[in-house]
Amino acid sequence: MTDRRDPRAPHLARLASLLADETRAACLLALLDGRAWTAGELARHAQVAASTLSEHLGKLVAGGLLVEERQGRHRYVRLADARAAQLVEDLAAYVAPRVVVRPRGLRQAGAGSAMARGRTCYDHLAGRLGIAVTDAFTERGLLRQDTGFALTDAGLEWFDSAGIPLERTGRRPLARACLDWTERRPHLGGAAGAALCRHALDAGWCVRIGSERAVKVTAAGERALSDLLGIRREALA
Repeated sequence: MTDRRDPRAPHLARLASLLADETRAACLLALLDGRAWTAGELARHAQVAASTLSEHLGKLVAGGLLVEERQGRHRYVRLADARAAQLVEDLAAYVAPRVVVRPRGLRQAGAGSAMARGRTCYDHLAGRLGIAVTDAFTERGLLRQDTGFALTDAGLEWFDSAGIPLERTGRRPLARACLDWTERRPHLGGAAGAALCRHALDAGWCVRIGSERAVKVTAAGERALSDLLGIRREALA
């Protein structure tokens, strides 16, 4: 009898099994900050023993979702690439409407508010900041959303005039819609989103705050975003 099953089915099942564990899911969500973490840092974050965490990391690396680097005695892991990050972020956005988070104390409430205000989503801007930037790009004709996300010719020229290097030769799309899990609207991802986020951090437009992936727009950033994109200060608050 001919096997009519889709040959991708076993691979999809293996991928799903990697995500079907709360500890591994917690590690993947933490790594959405785009940085490399040590095994010890992730063990403390996931609240499991180092030996337990090591086994989980081995499975994620073998499954292609993480890559590891060794530096001296330390073992670092990070998300394998933008596709892995997009997968985790999309799944997180899918379950977000079903999750009711009740902050434990003012500190946790403040951290949640900061994340909603502005954060990095792997390597691009998210939260209200990411949405404000995406809206400004669209309103100024730099980005089209009617047939999926696509930079216009004016958008490409904007990056050149702003002095923001844009990688145009890789496999990664220039612009990609990424569903924002707090705003429930798409923000700008892809190579353009990554280039803008990297420049915003390098130029001091934004700074990381706290131990999460929250970012804060600086006074210099407010001026730059106003001058370059017409974003008003209150849209960033």
